[in-house]
Amino acid sequence: MTRPADMAHHPDLLELRARYEVAGQSPAAQVADGLTLLAGIYLALSPWIVGFTGLAPITINNLVIGLAIACLAIGFSSAFGRTHGLAWICPVLGIWTILAPWVINGDMSTDRTIWNNVVTGVLIVCFGIVTMSLGMGRSFGRRSK
Repeated sequence: MTRPADMAHHPDLLELRARYEVAGQSPAAQVADGLTLLAGIYLALSPWIVGFTGLAPITINNLVIGLAIACLAIGFSSAFGRTHGLAWICPVLGIWTILAPWVINGDMSTDRTIWNNVVTGVLIVCFGIVTMSLGMGRSFGRRSK
């Protein structure tokens, strides 16, 4: 009886992970990861920076979403080969950030929350798209000869 091969040690999978690690160490990846981290930290702290802590639902939302984005950025910068599959989450969280002032229960759509969340959300979407594109670069999907 033969045992099934362990996929964790498959040569193609190891080569793919190595390619993702190289992509994750590029200057573009480092800038995108750093800016994503800063955007996440800013979003988490924005209710206190901009001054809308009196609106508890959006304050909690921004804190939680900001911390989640910061954690994703740390994961991308430290182990892109293992976390690249989660890169699509950043643009989704960015879109949620944009919509949050209107979607969260209660009247959260003040000038401060709208400007803060729309600008920060757009930046998070852009940084997330850059991170996603690193995993889909020209060298991916082609075998080296």
